[in-house]
Amino acid sequence: MRILFLVVVIDVLGFGILVPLVPYMADRFGAEPVIITAILGSYSLAQLIAAPLWGRLSDRFGRRPILLSSLAGAFASYVLLGFAENLWWLLLSRILAGIMAGNLSAAFAYAADRSAPEMRAKSMGLVGAAIGIGFMIGPAIGGVLAGENQQAANFTVPAAVSAGLSSVAMLLVWFALPESHGPEARAHAHHPRLHPLQMLAQRPALRSLTAAAFLVIASQAILESIFAIWSMNRFGFGPRTVGFVMFLLAMFAVAMQGGLVRVLVPRFGEVRLGIFGVLSFVTGLVIVAQAHDLAAVLAGFALCGIGAGAFSPSAAALASKEAGAHDRGAVMGTYQAGGSLARGCVPFFSGAIYSGLGANAPFLVGACITLPAAWLIWRSRRLASRIGPG
Repeated sequence: MRILFLVVVIDVLGFGILVPLVPYMADRFGAEPVIITAILGSYSLAQLIAAPLWGRLSDRFGRRPILLSSLAGAFASYVLLGFAENLWWLLLSRILAGIMAGNLSAAFAYAADRSAPEMRAKSMGLVGAAIGIGFMIGPAIGGVLAGENQQAANFTVPAAVSAGLSSVAMLLVWFALPESHGPEARAHAHHPRLHPLQMLAQRPALRSLTAAAFLVIASQAILESIFAIWSMNRFGFGPRTVGFVMFLLAMFAVAMQGGLVRVLVPRFGEVRLGIFGVLSFVTGLVIVAQAHDLAAVLAGFALCGIGAGAFSPSAAALASKEAGAHDRGAVMGTYQAGGSLARGCVPFFSGAIYSGLGANAPFLVGACITLPAAWLIWRSRRLASRIGPG
């Protein structure tokens, strides 16, 4: 698990370096907010299409080949982004990265392979913490490498660093990460598999959890896709400041996933912790919407980070309990597809909400979207008590 943790940290670090920079790159090419958020959404829209396939392939061929393939795809997308000369190049790099993003569903499946059911939330929290660390450090590094001046910002060096990190992660997987999904388990994957929609139809608890993930990640997608544009226009923040604010968000998420989840889950359970995460995230969004200075923005982001850190491992652990050993990758891929759908669709609307309803409207809309996820988490417990994994 330590090697998996390190691989995920390095991989997400490379991705996180470029997160605060893509809006500035698109702005330099003359894109409007609606186009900028659409480019950000193209990554997750492509991931949505590919994630269930990657999950099934990891069930059939093992977790390591999928991790290696997705890391190679990430490397290629970073190189393409580094040489981007117009919006089309930028869009193509994001689509390629999304198509090849099978790493997270494989990583969650790997963690589930290696843990007993009662330790599942802890393992999911460990992977979530690795993701959080990458997102915590990555945007800050990207902001420093690019600089604060929007017009003179350097985007080639951050892209090169991200590509280098993907190479390091591939080497770690190749030489140090043993396969967790053995031949006996993979043999079951040759049997006919359920389509993601069929799987959701037959497993109500998984359906409820996937819907909850969709709603929470929809608001995260709104926050992530519009924050750089919002802060640039409202406060004049450059890439460096945006990167450090995102660093704060991820720092609180990591503290929750990497440490507090281990203490809180045995005491309160995944369901209660997941509901707390939803309510905390909603409160943070409302505070950001009403913020008039940097201090209020930071306070809102801190609550969003705590909420995301509580929700993510709790919901993922609950979803993993809806799987058997033979279809864990498919189940986690289907569950991850809910988040990919949100990240793929919502940015296409967040720019329009920002332009049409006002600068603060995206955060308030996000809060309204997220709130029903608390009920869906509670409902999943009732559904899970009546059925078992398929």
